[in-house]
Amino acid sequence: MSQQLPASLLSSLQTVKGFDENAFVQVHGSGEQITSIRLNRAKIFNHQLSIFNHQLNRIPWSSEGYYLSKRPSFTSDPLFHAGIYYVQEASSMFLEEAIRQSCDLSRPLRVLDLCAAPGGKSTLIQSIISAGSLLISNEVIKTRVNILSENITKWGAANVVVTNNDPKDFQRLPGYFDLVVVDAPCSGSGLFRKDPEAINEWSLNNVELCSRRQERILADVFSSLKPGGVLIYSTCSYSEAEDEKIADWILSGSRYPVSGIRYHLNKEWGIIETSSPVHNAYGYRFYPDKLKGEGFFIAAFRRNDENAGNEAKKLLQSKTKNKPALISRADIEMIAPYFKDINSLTFIKWQDGIFAIPVTIFDDVLLLQSSLYIKKAAVKIGTIIRNELIPDHEFALSILIGDTVPSVQVDEETALQYLRRQDIKFDTALKGWVLIKFREATLGWAKILTNRINNYYPKGWRILNK
Repeated sequence: MSQQLPASLLSSLQTVKGFDENAFVQVHGSGEQITSIRLNRAKIFNHQLSIFNHQLNRIPWSSEGYYLSKRPSFTSDPLFHAGIYYVQEASSMFLEEAIRQSCDLSRPLRVLDLCAAPGGKSTLIQSIISAGSLLISNEVIKTRVNILSENITKWGAANVVVTNNDPKDFQRLPGYFDLVVVDAPCSGSGLFRKDPEAINEWSLNNVELCSRRQERILADVFSSLKPGGVLIYSTCSYSEAEDEKIADWILSGSRYPVSGIRYHLNKEWGIIETSSPVHNAYGYRFYPDKLKGEGFFIAAFRRNDENAGNEAKKLLQSKTKNKPALISRADIEMIAPYFKDINSLTFIKWQDGIFAIPVTIFDDVLLLQSSLYIKKAAVKIGTIIRNELIPDHEFALSILIGDTVPSVQVDEETALQYLRRQDIKFDTALKGWVLIKFREATLGWAKILTNRINNYYPKGWRILNK
């Protein structure tokens, strides 16, 4: 389908490095749509990939990203709902390479994904940081936090906290984060191929409004970056005002000494290295006529005042005195058979349930609880009623759950009925709580009674199509 690109956009890009108007217009008019996924290596079984029934081609800058030769119906794929993979735009997966080249992933890191919904970059970050690291996945827009929490839950990790806070709220955590990722709200010109309707909403005025908002976001959050820490900034915009000029603003507008980070690229990838007009900060542009992906920009910066005081350590020492209640040793012994490694976890009573928090991040979670609005913390295990665990859906999808928990393997038709929250039937001698699995991937809980099977798939997550 041909796309009539805004003349003012084309005019504004004439002097931008790497821009080839004829090729740019042609690729936008080709109607080509690129589909890509990123595998969840913590859950994946090789035979599960046969669901696609066509060739997987690796995305060159991603360890787990693949192009699909055609777009399947993800909604009708039980493995998608099980968190076996995430559907993500290929260019944005370069974040993995950016983090690997600028951070020491062998040590525990505190990471903030500031503008996280719907969760693509957060699930990517979680996949590459160490088990002892902590990821805060934040979304400022309240209506988008639920889908973020859902996607984090499907990914299954326990070292993630989902928050719903304004960027300025993170000023309560000065010098706390080793890495801050700001995939900033932008004018969206890089996604015109995927979303042609966005063309009608684009304007130079909106670009300017987005640019000012990006500056405010960065100004609000920068103090939470620790000395020596890394800030990664990205957009899905082609406009210099939202890309290179923001890089210049970062280098000149911060209260702290900052330097740009240069990445080593494979020339065959087709990524264009640019520099900002004033401070020559390195930036990286993705053009759809030069590579297999959508429009994207990314740049990275390091806070250089390495000799500043250890603000994060001071924060943890002054964490809230109102510690949550821990569960009893008897309760721990009762739930122990459900877990792969219960000794690596601390269990607290919070709100209406019991939560499993990795020991390595427990103090951090207490600090965050006193500083931010938390939507989801680690993994909700369920509730204990009359010495019985009533398990939560989060627990079913987590990678904490042990292999000995009773389970039933179902066929695709039954799996889809389960995901629609319909009545399901199968033959088994099991009774009580069981995991429903498809191709060894866990979908959720059911409870087998004498005369029926109760489907406990979350009502708000159910597939609505028939």
